[in-house]
Amino acid sequence: MSDNRLSVFKTYKLYVGGKFPRSESGRVYEVTDSKGKWLANAPQSSRKDARDAVTAARKAFGGWSGATAYNRGQILYRIAEMLEGRRDQFVREVAEAEGLSKSKAAAVVDAAVDRWVWYAGWTDKIAQVVGGANPVAGPFFNLSTPEPTGVVTVLAPQESSFLGLVSVVAPVIAAGNTVVVVASAESPLPALSLGEVLATSDLPGGVVNILSGKTAEIAAPLAAHQDVNGIDLTGADAELAKELEIAAADNLKRVSRPQAVDGDDYDWTAAPGTHRLTAFLETKTVWHPTGALGASGSSY
Repeated sequence: MSDNRLSVFKTYKLYVGGKFPRSESGRVYEVTDSKGKWLANAPQSSRKDARDAVTAARKAFGGWSGATAYNRGQILYRIAEMLEGRRDQFVREVAEAEGLSKSKAAAVVDAAVDRWVWYAGWTDKIAQVVGGANPVAGPFFNLSTPEPTGVVTVLAPQESSFLGLVSVVAPVIAAGNTVVVVASAESPLPALSLGEVLATSDLPGGVVNILSGKTAEIAAPLAAHQDVNGIDLTGADAELAKELEIAAADNLKRVSRPQAVDGDDYDWTAAPGTHRLTAFLETKTVWHPTGALGASGSSY
């Protein structure tokens, strides 16, 4: 075979509603590696792209939140299987994005796959941890159960392009929410490639929607959007986070502002715990009469 063949450059696209649109604005921006070498052109999302992503996430919410927790776990595990199958691709993209050696990038990708498996295992267990029967003074059953918040915007970490991304996206969908992800502005390629994995998995279209571009430009309309129920500010700096919190207050969005606002200094290799699973869960409490209680006890 000839060594003079032309390079086949990859065209990266957004992932919205299970499809791969270009930005409706037609804009792209250059993505470079840690040494400034050009890697690809990524789509630069617009406000219209953000609104389309919310529409897709809302449409998918009923089916995803209504699925059994066991089924969601199966689907998340399938995604982990597919990530493992494309390990070499993600190792290369993470190495280029974060300036890591191949061995260090491989360790990051392995940790990300393991984390996805970890959250997959929690889908049918979190209800037992945060829900349960409550003791009350009276002839009633009093039961608290967790329910997903709804459509959640997630600002992915700026520096941890893959492990950090998985760590903020997987728990939100494991809990039954649908999500609009704003990828790292400087290193969006692993996130856009994740969309290709999701599209060929069993995950319904619209459960995860991935946008790339300028974080502040995309996040502002999402924080103010009346049909977005929650926002994770991990990838926002202190100034932007404050602006987004103010916008989110207009429709009482649930806001997660982890660490000291800036996610770049966070140790993504640390044990994740369950706090990201519960960040976008609501508690529903139901009272149910047990029947008349006589001198000998319950009528049941």
